[in-house]
Amino acid sequence: MTMLTIVFSYATEGSTRCGKRDSLFRIERSKNKNIVQYDACLLKNNISDENPVQAYWVLTNGKKEQLSAIENKQAYGIESKEKLGKNKYRISLAALKDRDIVVEKIKGDYKALVKINGESSILERVYVESEEPTIGLPKVHYVEVFGRNLSTNKSVKERITPKS
Repeated sequence: MTMLTIVFSYATEGSTRCGKRDSLFRIERSKNKNIVQYDACLLKNNISDENPVQAYWVLTNGKKEQLSAIENKQAYGIESKEKLGKNKYRISLAALKDRDIVVEKIKGDYKALVKINGESSILERVYVESEEPTIGLPKVHYVEVFGRNLSTNKSVKERITPKS
């Protein structure tokens, strides 16, 4: 079963930990229309070494909320981060453990780069189709990864079905 996990906390607007943000990608779910947004956290136009990527809820009413501890650990958290150089990080999402995501500046904005169908691509969004049982954890039926090919700028999509 593929799951998502993310460990960086949401910093509120105007936070000294994150002066500015560049939107990277989002996770949409079949459960409802709330999304998890992932942003590069910038300080003076450089990616923050302390907290390079932040994840938080954007609710249907437009409000932003922190992820809960359980959501961070078992659902939408970033499992690991590694500095690859100035303003360049590799992160790993629990739901896409087999896909490293590299965050770096491209044409003036920070982007999340990932392999989609084996091609280097800019990650735009992830969709999780799941079933919510009355008791227990949700069962993920599939995850779709959407983006743009880095070389051709054409839309790309890949469906990942968890191993049973």
